[in-house]
Amino acid sequence: MDDLKKRTPPGQTLTTKWPVLHYSDVPRVTEESFRFKVFGLVERPCDWTWKEFRALPSFQDKSDFHCVTTWSKLDNTWEGVSFKTVAERVGIKPAARFVMVHGFDGYYTNVELEWLLDADVLFAWSHDGKALEPIHGGPLRLVVPKLYAWKSAKWVSGLEFMETDRRGFWEERGYHNRGEPFAEERYSYQEPGDVS
Repeated sequence: MDDLKKRTPPGQTLTTKWPVLHYSDVPRVTEESFRFKVFGLVERPCDWTWKEFRALPSFQDKSDFHCVTTWSKLDNTWEGVSFKTVAERVGIKPAARFVMVHGFDGYYTNVELEWLLDADVLFAWSHDGKALEPIHGGPLRLVVPKLYAWKSAKWVSGLEFMETDRRGFWEERGYHNRGEPFAEERYSYQEPGDVS
């Protein structure tokens, strides 16, 4: 029980279900229409097909998942491609400090590059041994375990490496710019200094 308390951020309730939350309709992304574009401050911009992306080295990781709407789902097993693997393939330029993650539905969210380089950050196509369902972001979603789930963008279509930060979809609408669960960084008014 103590372990569960340590792993559950303040204000969160544990669930074994996986609630479905997103702002738009579920986009229809097929293997034929899938493209993963990486651009901005990189040495080798890319435009990978599904087959090319799936050919990258993959791994499994078990992590917890925390939603800003106050639920947490522990011990999720993900399989996919490490963010670090993508970063190595494209070659990040020294000036890059932030990444805008883009989705097929038009969604976008900003994440500091330093957070994405953690070993447990990946682009997942599988959850608990099954192909990721479209309602949960399939065929591919980003998983950033140490941040609230809105940063783990569904239906990922690409990455934009940037020198300066730019607020994402929910960040422009009042969510915290970083979103760290154990610090309860839910809303922009909690950010230090003037964020207007």
